Amino acid sequence: MALYEHVFLARQDVSSQQVDGLVDQYKTIIEQNGGKVAKVENWGLKALAYRIRKNRKAHYVLINLDAPHAAVAEMERQMRINEDVLRFMTVSVEELEEGQSAMLQKRDRDDRPGERGDRGERGGRFGDRGDRGPRRDRGPRRDETGGNE
Repeated sequence: MALYEHVFLARQDVSSQQVDGLVDQYKTIIEQNGGKVAKVENWGLKALAYRIRKNRKAHYVLINLDAPHAAVAEMERQMRINEDVLRFMTVSVEELEEGQSAMLQKRDRDDRPGERGDRGERGGRFGDRGDRGPRRDRGPRRDETGGNE
């Protein structure tokens, strides 16, 4: 059997229990067609890069599969029918990742204490010069013709 990583996006107004129900439904389809689900990761509600069917956010779910192509094709067919699924993508892989995916590892890295945030240790957005020192004098301004005064 082939190995697959499958990610799908569910609508933002669907509850997390309904997302779990969708996952169970698709797990059943895979298992009925001779495959097995190695891992399921719920990445939670995240902002989309652009609006999809009037949704600005979506529930992201990763499913690692060890299944025949027919099982994956049937699962994708069911996802196309379901109105709660906005997008999905299935990728064939050589081997499945052990442990957490990169999405969950990223979240753990951001939560570590003592790390600098996106903007570093600069406090304010404007006016805080940080360790750059005072601003240099720019010299006299030029007149409108481009020459110096």
